[in-house]
Amino acid sequence: MDYTRLLYDVRPDGVATITLNRPEVFNAFDDPLTYELQDALKQVGRDAAVRAVVLTGAGRAFCSGQDLKAAKELEAAEGRPRSFYDSLHQRYNPIIRAMRALPKPIIARLNGVAAGAGCSLALACDALVASTEASLIEVFVNIGLVPDSGSSYFLPRLVGSLKAFELCALGAKVSAEEALRLGLVSQVVAPDQLDAATYALAARYAGAPTRSIGLIKQMLNKAGAATLDEMLDYEAHCQQIAGETADYREGVAAFGEKRRPVFRGA
Repeated sequence: MDYTRLLYDVRPDGVATITLNRPEVFNAFDDPLTYELQDALKQVGRDAAVRAVVLTGAGRAFCSGQDLKAAKELEAAEGRPRSFYDSLHQRYNPIIRAMRALPKPIIARLNGVAAGAGCSLALACDALVASTEASLIEVFVNIGLVPDSGSSYFLPRLVGSLKAFELCALGAKVSAEEALRLGLVSQVVAPDQLDAATYALAARYAGAPTRSIGLIKQMLNKAGAATLDEMLDYEAHCQQIAGETADYREGVAAFGEKRRPVFRGA
């Protein structure tokens, strides 16, 4: 697919960057952007050279959520109200499912506001590095809607149900510093240090045993709804898979030889 709404780049160290590229509307989602992002996530999943993903936005925002103007224009062109149900199932939910199923780490480079579905997008990442100028806001209630795109799943697991209700029901902006205190982001840095911090973390993940990272994601995804016995069995299943990888053999060899392991992601 030729992208018109996002930028896609893969660095020699195996880090792919997906940049939402509608800075004039704070990278708000219109239909083409959601479908392009679905495709880009498929692309990083297929590319064995990609071992970590950075997700970010162009300009001063990460993502401001749904482009309401574009939605109204589409309604006018089609002569009927849009179906929120269909829009979520066709456009947003496949993105979130693909992110959580991707067996590679996704790092959000949170350069500015992440609002509405943009906030959900950020929370679906595996790690978030935020600029001091960044913020998150569950803005849905401010226009009479409810959280979607996974926010009702991710938020209470990160901050607890009481705080999640407050953030969703009041629709108040959360600063980067407050987000760090709440456990919503991994680290907060000055704007001029955002790239260095993000790509240093991404490079660490890209140099890690990729199969292990993917299995860790699967285990943590499952853990929220599983019993202890189920997780003990699933750990054994995943450990068997990890123990049959070339990276495991390299890790053991490096330990015995007292050197740093060189993982190949296989």
